[in-house]
Amino acid sequence: MARILILNGPNLNMLGMREPQIYGTNTLSDIMERTAARFNGRAVIEWNQSNHEGALIDAIQQARANGYDGIVLNAGAYTHTSLAIADAIAAVHGATPVVEVHLSNIAAREEIRHRSLIAPVCIGSIAGFGADSYALGVEALLLRNN
Repeated sequence: MARILILNGPNLNMLGMREPQIYGTNTLSDIMERTAARFNGRAVIEWNQSNHEGALIDAIQQARANGYDGIVLNAGAYTHTSLAIADAIAAVHGATPVVEVHLSNIAAREEIRHRSLIAPVCIGSIAGFGADSYALGVEALLLRNN
C-alpha cells in the first residue's frame, strides 16, 4: 500500500479561521482526516504542517528515507517565493514525486500568486477545488504509481 505525505506550509494551521470566503470553514485537521478516510485501504496518508521553510525542506528531503511514495505539497505563500523549496523538490524528483496543491485558484487571485516557483519541479499542480484539492493530489500520485 502506498504511503503518501501531505505537507502543508505557512498559515494553513489557521484554516477555519483564516479568510473563510477564500479557504472555507474546515480546519486543516478536518481536511486531513477526510482525505485519509477517503483513501482508507488504498493508501496510508500522513501529514505535517509547518510555518517554517527549513522544516518543509527537511521533510521533502527525508521523505524517501521515511518510506513515502510521494508528497502532496501545499506550500502556501512559499509557492511564490521559495527557490529553496523548489530546489529540495528538484533534488528528490526522480525518487519521490511531488504534486503541488492549493485550496484556491491561485491564477484567479492577486498577480503575485499567479507564478509558482515550485510548479516546474512538481509532476503536476492542482488548484481551486477547495479541500478536494488534496484528494485529487493523492489520486494523481496513486495513478502515477500504478
